Amino acid sequence: MDNQLNVLGTHLALCDCNTGYTRKGFCEVPNSDFGNHSVCAVMTNEFLQFTLAQGNDLISPNPMYNFPGLNKWCLCASRWLQAAQANVAPPVILEATQQKALERISLALLQVHQYQG
Repeated sequence: MDNQLNVLGTHLALCDCNTGYTRKGFCEVPNSDFGNHSVCAVMTNEFLQFTLAQGNDLISPNPMYNFPGLNKWCLCASRWLQAAQANVAPPVILEATQQKALERISLALLQVHQYQG
């Protein structure tokens, strides 16, 4: 994870302890991550229901995979953008959102949805 930067151009912060493509807690985007799991977002019920309707259940705990359900998560940039277009985008932690998100989402749009917590 050396030299990973966030969308603000500074050191990439931790999103959550068991998230990200590599499950190391950072929204790092290695070359093998074709989904661009770069957006650190705080889950909302509206977003979770939206993504469930798209066929991705991020609500139900799954002990078999040590998956408790979500609070924060590194989302695919394209799914986050879909949610923004549907007016259900979850808030974003800019310091923990990897700069590859900017390949699909403008910084201005991410800033509109910045987490205020």
